[in-house]
Amino acid sequence: MLTHFQYKPLYEHADIPGWRFSFYYMKQRYSGIYHPEGRIEWTSGFPEAKSILEAQIHDLMLFHVYDK
Repeated sequence: MLTHFQYKPLYEHADIPGWRFSFYYMKQRYSGIYHPEGRIEWTSGFPEAKSILEAQIHDLMLFHVYDK
């Protein structure tokens, strides 16, 4: 389970989609960029459970960004 999920706009101008995100998983910090088409670009190493965590990140982004 990932914890301390945070996101912020990738660009200063909030009308341009794209977000930086970070979270902790098994006491390790991970970060990346969530692109508007749903592609995840890892800016830190990616976790072993990458596919499971990517599904959780998609769900969180849908909830926090798109379901406002």
